[in-house]
Amino acid sequence: MRQKRKRFEANKWLKHLIEPRHPIYNTIKGKWNDLYFQNKHPITVEIGCGHGAYTIGLAKIFPERNFIGIDIKGDRLWKGGEEAKTYGLKNVAFLRTQVTHLLDFFAENEVAEIWITFPDPRPKTRDIKRRLTSIRFLNLYKAILIQNGPIHLKTDSNLLFNHTLDLLQEKGIEPLNYTTNLYRSSLIDHHFGIQTTYEKRFIAQGMQIYYLCFMLK
Repeated sequence: MRQKRKRFEANKWLKHLIEPRHPIYNTIKGKWNDLYFQNKHPITVEIGCGHGAYTIGLAKIFPERNFIGIDIKGDRLWKGGEEAKTYGLKNVAFLRTQVTHLLDFFAENEVAEIWITFPDPRPKTRDIKRRLTSIRFLNLYKAILIQNGPIHLKTDSNLLFNHTLDLLQEKGIEPLNYTTNLYRSSLIDHHFGIQTTYEKRFIAQGMQIYYLCFMLK
């Protein structure tokens, strides 16, 4: 608890972290490239970014793109913000908010791509609507994505993977790519060697990693 308090205090001074006390927190919608990045590069968003491993990793590889990691846990975002500062990354931001509030922070067509990395699978039937690939959230993503903007799902959950495939089939959407075992698939080349903390743990336990890429109609 003491460490969390220290991190919350340190967050006040992290320029890469946009949270409620930040001066542009309530005015950033539709203005990420103007107010924050100060360029016109396409924006990739990582949903439920945790410590920001994917946000940081992709930003290092693609300096010609902008990356925003979203999570509600301030102590996790602290790590991502510190890494962005350490590496001097100018194409990274972290936003502290609930995913349900996406429309408060992003305008129509403002986002070019979305990554959903190892979200809570919400296995209980009563929590289906809370899964980050439920119809509710897919509609939020569609509202902020450019036309044909890809969505990537990476998960260790067979349940979430199949649930998402079933939803896409119901909506008449054909996945662009998918695999039930990423590390034995040619699709691994599209992941640039980036691994989240959870992913490393799952791989060490011999678990399969599922991957799915699709575009919303």
